[in-house]
Amino acid sequence: MRNTLLDMRSILSKIFLLSLLLGVAGASIQAGELYPWQLTRDSLLLFEGSTYRYTVDTPENEGLSSTLPSVEALKEQLVHSGSGVYRLFTSAGQEKTEGFPAHGDYLQSTSKKRLLVGVRKGALPPVIKLDRTAFTIKTAGSLTLDFYAGQRSPMTTVTIRVPEGIDVTLDNTTVNVIGRGEVILRDLPKQSIGRTGTNYSYKKVGDVEIRKDGKKGTLLIFKDLDFRPSNGPDIRLCFRGVVIPEKGNYAFEADYITSQPEVLHSPVATATFEGVTTVSDFTRTPLQAFTYKKNWDLSFTSFYWTAPRNAESVTLLLSEDKGRTWKPVRTAILPDDDFAAAGRLNPNQLYAFKLLVKGGDNQGESNIAWFYSGLQDIKTAGVKGDGIADDTETINQAIKEMNELGGGILRFTAGTYNVRTVHLLSNVWLHLDADATIQGLPGGDAPETTWFSDRAYRSGLSPTDPRPYADPENYLTKQDVGHTFFRNAMFFGERIDNVKIVGTGRITGNGNLVTSDKVMNNAPEKRCDKMFSLKLCTNIEIGGWNIDKDMWYDPQKDEPYYIDADGQKIYDVSNMLHIDQGGHFVLLATGTDGIHVHDTYFAKHNTRNARDIYDFMACNDVTVTNIYSRVSSDDIVKPGSDCSLGFTRPARNYMVRNIVGDTNCNLFQIGSETADDIQDLYVDNIYVLGANKAGFSISTNDGGHIKNVYLNSGKTGAIHSRSVMHRTRAPFFISISNRGRVLGANVAPFTFTENGNVRKELLVTNSDIGQVENIVICGVDIDEVYGGSSFRGERWKAYDGSQSTATPIIAGFKLPDTEVVEGGLTFRLPNGQHTGYINNVQFHDVNLLVKGGHPVEDAEAYPPEIGVGRYNVGDLKIQPSFGFWARHVKDFLLDNCSINAEQKDGRYAVVLDDVIGAEIKKLKVKEGITDKENVKALRSKDIDIQK
Repeated sequence: MRNTLLDMRSILSKIFLLSLLLGVAGASIQAGELYPWQLTRDSLLLFEGSTYRYTVDTPENEGLSSTLPSVEALKEQLVHSGSGVYRLFTSAGQEKTEGFPAHGDYLQSTSKKRLLVGVRKGALPPVIKLDRTAFTIKTAGSLTLDFYAGQRSPMTTVTIRVPEGIDVTLDNTTVNVIGRGEVILRDLPKQSIGRTGTNYSYKKVGDVEIRKDGKKGTLLIFKDLDFRPSNGPDIRLCFRGVVIPEKGNYAFEADYITSQPEVLHSPVATATFEGVTTVSDFTRTPLQAFTYKKNWDLSFTSFYWTAPRNAESVTLLLSEDKGRTWKPVRTAILPDDDFAAAGRLNPNQLYAFKLLVKGGDNQGESNIAWFYSGLQDIKTAGVKGDGIADDTETINQAIKEMNELGGGILRFTAGTYNVRTVHLLSNVWLHLDADATIQGLPGGDAPETTWFSDRAYRSGLSPTDPRPYADPENYLTKQDVGHTFFRNAMFFGERIDNVKIVGTGRITGNGNLVTSDKVMNNAPEKRCDKMFSLKLCTNIEIGGWNIDKDMWYDPQKDEPYYIDADGQKIYDVSNMLHIDQGGHFVLLATGTDGIHVHDTYFAKHNTRNARDIYDFMACNDVTVTNIYSRVSSDDIVKPGSDCSLGFTRPARNYMVRNIVGDTNCNLFQIGSETADDIQDLYVDNIYVLGANKAGFSISTNDGGHIKNVYLNSGKTGAIHSRSVMHRTRAPFFISISNRGRVLGANVAPFTFTENGNVRKELLVTNSDIGQVENIVICGVDIDEVYGGSSFRGERWKAYDGSQSTATPIIAGFKLPDTEVVEGGLTFRLPNGQHTGYINNVQFHDVNLLVKGGHPVEDAEAYPPEIGVGRYNVGDLKIQPSFGFWARHVKDFLLDNCSINAEQKDGRYAVVLDDVIGAEIKKLKVKEGITDKENVKALRSKDIDIQK
């Protein structure tokens, strides 16, 4: 297999160099593969203009820069591109080692080859890439084109010339602009731009015009596209029902025009496919499954293609010697079939397959498809795994080559594999044996270069600091710095599909992944803060072996176990993947759909350097099952939605089951990033060992609508145990604020009086308050209600009065009335709603045992409204109840719940403040635990208390 990989490497290298000469990209566009030149056989043309380009080290407001590379950068990029090592000389023959290239200079390689250098005004060259190099004529099929602009710009115009013979209409072609989602061309002007405040310059994603250009083909002209964000292909076009009329070459062309910081026209990029008579879309079906199978049967594979026309016979051929000799596969194929399978393959063998068509319009041999019938030991690709060598480049090369074979499984056998940043690619699965460890090294990929600067907001949001809002279009300042950058990770994937990282080995950051929000203050080699970073991906799995059993927790052993069919406890958890020292995020998935994470044990080997575990930003169709986190410093499971993609994206459909853990923050948290809607989340069976914020938290702070959240509904499967919460500061924290970290939002400073206290804060003036609706919580037993996480060391420190405590909190948000604001409230929100009510919150069969002991004076406490910079449990100070406290709520239900305290408490059991419609039935409050009435209603109406 190693020789095969080396042969493939040589072939692919030649293809890439040829593509540079033709002005198009190779198999895929990776970071740094957009080069600032057009290269011919004897010249290199550079383009000079300006753009905004910020690294994390660029001072704020100093990002305006020339697009012309320096001499040093040009030579480095030539080496990186595979073009070779060159020296630069002036036209007079004097070598240049610094400064900038000039028109008339020349480059000379080590082999004395010369390239004349030209410099002209213009935008940096774009790249276009087609998903196929050949297309069978007179046969309907689809074709995908990816367009990459050479530089960033708002209000960009792109022109794509489609060759004659390909019919393009508003309804047979789809477009995906910067990863926003696929729509037909007709619907592009109607596509949602996401949630924004009113001060945002874009009202639509863009416009498109189709213009016929005679024999030159068809022009697709896209206008007013926002290319400031960079999320892989800037435009992805899918032409459907394509029928090529005749043989020959079909050339696509594309160029673009920037609008800022200056108007620049780019050169034209080209990409070509060939119209052929033979079958050209013969494709191996990639391995696909929701859950990886431990003993995958790789002795067979299958293929699909467009059925040939009028064929007499179709034969599937295979080769075991890399295409030198061929023999037929024993499988029945009818002439008009479009699918076949090959079985009884030898294990661990590289096979080539193709079709032989006899008779009809498409006779001849098809293109070749490849298949490796086994788990390829990654060491056969030159990876050391000795714990000494840096294996990054050889692992990435092995992933690239497996991807180019159509995908497969790379097996990490016994050893320790040192990596900086692993680049994940579609259809390549990583399998870790039990005695395999992948560990992080310093020096991973740098954070990406961006159009905006992120320096106005890197950590913490002050109630009075307007800088994050100063530019309402700057999406980098709308979330924490960890969410803003993606490439500074141990594993990175962008716009990839069907990837798995599975097994029973260990993945560790090894102390080299950073947890601090001040990560960008570090030296460049210490700026990786994520283990897995996935951006706009689909169909991802990370976990151990699924054994179809529920995981739970034994408090005596302080270990997880599995529940057997007969209810017995199985303490053998060797099926679990082990992860530790994950940095700021073990997994940051943004805009990624179809995620399955499961059967994972966090922090068994090391409890340090771990902050958030799973952060799902703007993700859909997420399944999380059987997760044990011994301890972490931040949220364990966290759905949210932010602006880091340059636009917002709603999220829905979460199935979360059997989550056990200890955290300095929340075990389950929706938010705090809530720039868009988050709906339909089902969580069953949680066991909180400690949480210094909340056990179960729902917070909308940025205008998103959170709807349909269920704890212990049985939607994910049968409820095997009651959920448990120990040592939580607040068992439940369900809240609304109007922090307004969303594109187009404005803030203004106000001074107002609240409950006798003067507050000076920012208020969001043009973005609506978010909503929380339909929250149903059932079957939870809660005790030891204090912030008792073992994050600080001791497991667990008993309550001694020094730890923070809070009650279950359900708190909407209300802007101050104009009469208490100095100068009055000078704005009205777009929808006119200045109070954000939480709607339809239900608690069924919840048993609460708190510490109690508060004095009677605390019954008069009035927690402040939460807002910009104040949206956590601690910002609400003391609550006037020791049981449930609800404010700004509509339709509140307590059903068959009990409230108790270890010490007599001077507060109420339940306080309802500005609650409209409440039903409290079968409430049990321990007799004598308070001298106050059990339920106190303030500024509320329609309250129904039943015994």
